Amino acid sequence: MSVRAARDVDALTRALHDALPQTQCTRCGYPDCAAYAQAIACDSAPINQCPPGGQHGVQRLAAITGRPVLPLNPAHGAESQRQLAAIDEAWCIGCTLCLQACPVDCIIGAAKLMHVVAPTQCTGCELCVPACPVDCISMVPAPVSGTGWDAWSAAQAQQARERYEWHRQRLTRDAQAKSRELDRQSLDDTAAVSVGVDTPTKASLIQAVLARARAARAP
Repeated sequence: MSVRAARDVDALTRALHDALPQTQCTRCGYPDCAAYAQAIACDSAPINQCPPGGQHGVQRLAAITGRPVLPLNPAHGAESQRQLAAIDEAWCIGCTLCLQACPVDCIIGAAKLMHVVAPTQCTGCELCVPACPVDCISMVPAPVSGTGWDAWSAAQAQQARERYEWHRQRLTRDAQAKSRELDRQSLDDTAAVSVGVDTPTKASLIQAVLARARAARAP
């Protein structure tokens, strides 16, 4: 691919990305809206795979690419009323798995504490639903009428896009911090071994805790 062609693809990708609703739901078959936009720009994906954008979204993508308007592909879902995630507080166990699954960090909570969803930030992606081990998350209708872009504004799409970028940066920072901590632990273990100090493993620590528990229960 020539430099000019690559620039044309990049420009088209940016235009397509701007036209997508930024729900980051992965229903299109790609990991995020940016990846789907790039696939369309490279002629490796059709323009009718985004249910949150609906038929209006297909028309937007057709206008940018010059491709004919197609019906929304039912294999990727149907256009429907916008949904929001809701957590049943009585059943939430505070496992934090939904926090990890949410692409825009709209779930508030901490380990072993009840979680809540910030409805104004929820994109309705539904990715938190299968992540919950106790099925305490459900999707409820958003307090708006219409479907597709009739129920989702450009301002909301921009907010979701910014929150997703922040989410990705946070994951990168967390991974780097975890890597540094593992390196530090490895150095500590190496130093302990060099001076003849036994370093307890996680398994041995668990076994010690269980042994104390059994001893406490013994008559």
